[in-house]
Amino acid sequence: VQLQASGGGLVQAGDSLRLSCAASGRTFSRYRMGWFRQAPGKERDFVAGISMSGGSTYYAESVKGRFTISRDNAKNTVYLQMNSLKPEDTATYYCAASSGVVPTTATTSYSYWGQGTQVTVSS
Repeated sequence: VQLQASGGGLVQAGDSLRLSCAASGRTFSRYRMGWFRQAPGKERDFVAGISMSGGSTYYAESVKGRFTISRDNAKNTVYLQMNSLKPEDTATYYCAASSGVVPTTATTSYSYWGQGTQVTVSS
């Protein structure tokens, strides 16, 4: 599966953004999807994940209550709604697909990655 992330930009603290990740292929619904982020000089960190059906979601503590992951299997797209953005949310955001059957936050469990979209939050 090929992934294309979009929707990043430059916003002020407290603003909102919605990231999208469009997937190619007809097997999108067979993958767990995740969003990760990587700030300069830091490791790539898990942000949010969603089950194949979209019925189960899980988040990093740092974004819980502010970010929402969702998916539309008919459109082969996963979203990340980001509210109440903070300067520490500044990073390149990546979507990823996992064929695993259990929820996972590990980058090594995701086989397919999008190209990343930059989110910059000014104070």
